[in-house]
This record gives sequence, structure tokens and C-alpha cells, in this order.
Amino acid sequence: MVTARLRDLIAAGRWSPQEALPPERRLAAELGCSRETLRRALSALASEGLIWRHQGKGTFLGSAPSGGTLAAPVPLQQLLEIASPHDLIEARLIFEPALAAAAALAADGAAIKAMRQLARATGTAADWRDYEKHDDAFHKAIARASGNALLSGIYAHLVTMRGRARWQRHHDAVFRKARRLEYATEQSALHLAIVEAIAAGDPQAARQAMHDHLAAIRALLRAADNPERGTRNEFFIT
Repeated sequence: MVTARLRDLIAAGRWSPQEALPPERRLAAELGCSRETLRRALSALASEGLIWRHQGKGTFLGSAPSGGTLAAPVPLQQLLEIASPHDLIEARLIFEPALAAAAALAADGAAIKAMRQLARATGTAADWRDYEKHDDAFHKAIARASGNALLSGIYAHLVTMRGRARWQRHHDAVFRKARRLEYATEQSALHLAIVEAIAAGDPQAARQAMHDHLAAIRALLRAADNPERGTRNEFFIT
């Protein structure tokens, strides 16, 4: 595991306190991993306080200097450019259950009808591009149904990443690995469970249904990245 190997290097004194780590490309090559995997490992170490980052200057060992001037927050668009599909699904797991709960309190009959049609359409998708189109529209419809234009706008900006090549490659791999018909059918059922909770005006059930759906996608992504660990039972959470 890359994170564990980095911890070992730090413990062995590979770098001195406040010394800059090698550039990502060189460090990834040394560890034999992708830059995406390395970034996830560095994020984990940063959250533990073992390293800190200075935008434009690099990654350093130890805690950020308390009296120093840190870089300005990274612009959202830049974060979206470097985020991985796993970053996106984790962000959606935090954000979208709350949107679904809000929609359960605000959605009108027309919005519920539109969401139900889109949920059913995902179950009859001819291929992954067709599924992706209907799935994207379904989740955006829920965001709009929350009745909060600000939250809906933030969500729409967040999921622009779905149009990027990395997400498309991952989703295509997941769609093929899980088998198109079964994948579409199972995810459509999870979509419909979300709609029915919203239609019932039950925010807690809507929150849970959305969480279950996105947790299923997260499991599929992990199985696609780790085929030796994936099993048929892991693929779908109903």
C-alpha cells in the first residue's frame, strides 16, 4: 500500500522536517504507482499531519509552519481538474443525501413525475453513454427539486467532472464489468427507491436511499480498480 510505504520512508528518516518531497512524477515512479494513487496517499498523510502542501511550491514533511504564510485556497475549478473518480464519489456521498432529503420536503408533483421517468430510463439504457446521460439528468433533477438554487448550482458545478475522460473511463469499465443489463436494472431500482422516498415526503428515507445508491457505485469503482478483491455480491447493494 502506497500510504504505508510513505509512512515507512518518513519513519526511516528519508526526508528531514520541512524538507520538500520529490515532485509527484518522480515519487510515483519510485513507488511504482500512478500519480492518482500517490495523490490519494499524500492526502491521507496530510490529514494525519505528517506532511503539508504549499500550492505552487510542493509537499513538505511535518506540520505547516504556524507563523508562515500559506497559499490561498485552491480554486474549485483546479480541484475539479485534479480530482479522481473516487474523490467525486466521496464528495457526492456527503452532498447528495442532503439534497435528496431537501427534495423530499420541497418537490412538487411535476418534479416527482420527471424524476420517476428518468429513474426508469436508466433501467433501459442501451449502453453506458445512454445510462450516463439519464443518470446525470436524474441526479440534477433531484438537486433542482431541493428548491435551493444555490445548492443546485454547486452540485451542477461539482458534477462537471462526470464529463471528464477519467470518470468516463472508470464508468465504462464498471458498466462492462458489472454487465450492462444487470447494472442498469439494479441502479434503476435504487433510483426508484429514492424517488418513492421523496414522493412520500420522507427526508430520512430519501437520505438513506441516496446514500445506498452512491455507496453501491463506490463499491463498483473499488471492485473495478481491484478486480482480485471484487465479487458479484459486492457489486450491488439493494
